[in-house]
Amino acid sequence: MTAKSYKDLLVWQKGVDLACDVHRLTRLLPKEEAYRLTSQIIRASSSIPANIAEGNGRNTRRDYAHFVGIARGSAAELETFLIIIQRLELAPQEKVQELLERTEEVGRMLNALRSRLAAPPDPPA
Repeated sequence: MTAKSYKDLLVWQKGVDLACDVHRLTRLLPKEEAYRLTSQIIRASSSIPANIAEGNGRNTRRDYAHFVGIARGSAAELETFLIIIQRLELAPQEKVQELLERTEEVGRMLNALRSRLAAPPDPPA
């Protein structure tokens, strides 16, 4: 079955959930991080589902794959910020670890979607 909307994609749904949970995590960070890590991690996490949606709205598979690649880059950026937060012990380790695992899962899903988009389309049934 083909997704009718980007909202039907599990990777987009997981990306939105991840972005919301990252936003909640930032509430636990020290206030002095508000203009440093907090704004960057929120932007990176929000960029994942936003780029999936934008790519889906494009006219070609090539453009879609490009935006999925950007989303994958944002996932790598998010992962890096989470590792920094973890190493600096700015938030509860178990919460950060869980978000890291989910970020890695979304990254794998994005890789699979990008590979599928790069492959020739399935012939009509």
